[in-house]
Amino acid sequence: MGAAQSLLAVTIGFVSSVLSGLFGIGGGIVTTPAIRLLLGRPALIAVGTPLPVVLPTAIAGAWSYHHRGLVDMRSGIIMGAWGAGASVAGALATRIVGGTFLMYATAVVIGYMSIDMMFLALRTPTAPPELVALPAEPHRVVQHRWWGLAVLGVTTGLYSGFLGLGGGFIVVPALVRWFGFDIKRAIGTSLVVVTLLSIPGSITHTLLGHVDLGLAGLLALGVVPGALIGAKITAIAGERAIKIAFAVLLLLVGVSLALAEAGVL
Repeated sequence: MGAAQSLLAVTIGFVSSVLSGLFGIGGGIVTTPAIRLLLGRPALIAVGTPLPVVLPTAIAGAWSYHHRGLVDMRSGIIMGAWGAGASVAGALATRIVGGTFLMYATAVVIGYMSIDMMFLALRTPTAPPELVALPAEPHRVVQHRWWGLAVLGVTTGLYSGFLGLGGGFIVVPALVRWFGFDIKRAIGTSLVVVTLLSIPGSITHTLLGHVDLGLAGLLALGVVPGALIGAKITAIAGERAIKIAFAVLLLLVGVSLALAEAGVL
């Protein structure tokens, strides 16, 4: 890899980790398309390589949110524990389908979640700034809907292993829509889930030969500072602004990936 591509890889790692800290998505939702579109790597490498990079990103972001009281640790552990095995199954499933299918599947899922989050943002009244970051009833969801969190964890694990996206792009909208989390608490909790899911998924994809360790190392150089920066931005931003920005990001990434895979871009 030349100097220009190496620098581009480090930049991709930094940008994806800032977005990870902002939106709790693990970074893979940006890294996978970037590896495919900007670095020209094979689809399966684009799917597998982001997962080991996700780990330091998610840990740094989760710590920052936890420090601000914006993580429901019990919910995150429940989802992560149930999803860990599913992430291995999802990674193994990549051997059955082609890389092109994975890219289209990634684009469709990203597009759906972007539209859903946009509708949710436009319908939700803007909360007063002083109330947004307050952790309300942190364990209520776990006590009454642990089974729902388990189902969400399994679903997220399958997508995480299959698409190499960490899973936060599913967890954040689901926690907001179906479990009553405010967006900041959903993001912080999502990063705990992403941390737990990225470990078995990374190991499985590495054994399958879907991880370019050299590229992963370059991507990892910028992830920790980027994740901390993103988390700090979210801490001071408004609830609705975060939701709309998250939705727009998802839509742009999903459409770009689909068009590129179709040969339009």
